[in-house]
Amino acid sequence: MKKLKVGIIGSGNIGTDLMMKIHRSDVLEMSVMIGIDVESEGLKRARSHGHHVIANGIDGYLDKPDLADILFDATSAKAHVIHYEALKKINKKLIDLTPAAIGPFIVPSVNLQENLNEAVVNMITCGGQATIPIVHAISQVAQVEYAEIIATISSRSAGPGTRANIDEFTQTTARGLEQVGGAKKGKAIILLNPAEPPLIMRDTIHCLLQEIPNDKKVISASILAEVEKVSEYVPGYRLKTEPIIDGRQITVLLEVRGLGDYLPVYAGNLDIMTASAVKVGEEIAKSQFKSYV
Repeated sequence: MKKLKVGIIGSGNIGTDLMMKIHRSDVLEMSVMIGIDVESEGLKRARSHGHHVIANGIDGYLDKPDLADILFDATSAKAHVIHYEALKKINKKLIDLTPAAIGPFIVPSVNLQENLNEAVVNMITCGGQATIPIVHAISQVAQVEYAEIIATISSRSAGPGTRANIDEFTQTTARGLEQVGGAKKGKAIILLNPAEPPLIMRDTIHCLLQEIPNDKKVISASILAEVEKVSEYVPGYRLKTEPIIDGRQITVLLEVRGLGDYLPVYAGNLDIMTASAVKVGEEIAKSQFKSYV
């Protein structure tokens, strides 16, 4: 099967895990890893797999733009702004895993197909990828006045990039709950739990409906269908309990277990980002192949 060449900007934990997932793809070919630390584990692993390695950042890639057709940005919100400005000049597709919020917000199970032709798409946040599908599922059958999500992750799975982006996380996730999830008002909270052994990612979603639903089964069915769609590309995504519907309030409890490709299984917060990003890249590639026919 024909494959589209892709590159990763950022050779940290997320970029390295992303590379391992791309290796399994039927339509994406890992081509180049772009970093700024020649001794980073990500660049070392990329080199060992025979991929091109660039150790002087985006400037190095701009000297060899034919190495990749699609680029994944796994750096930071501030760095992404610089990368975006550089790459838009050479017409490269960019999938942003930072909360920089440039380009439309994408949740693969919700709104991917209508955004395949965008030059840059934003993967929102780990909390957004986990919870927005649930809010969207509810909003398809009832008016969601308010959605509040609490993403609880292990302190061990929150590296320097995650910690530096916490403000952007809460702001971007809240906007995603509204713009993609369909809630009139959204709020996001992130908790870093230091428990040992490390805690698997847990997400709690509280939704307040405009009115008491006539049929609770319709809401539950919509949620369960959405969970099934997400779990197709994030296998560790599951409900902890049945949705709890009490009057106008709905509570949904989720767990996200990682695949353990490079990151530990408790780092579901990072795994859901890389798995979702690969899904976006694959669908972009398939759409481009169709346009060639």
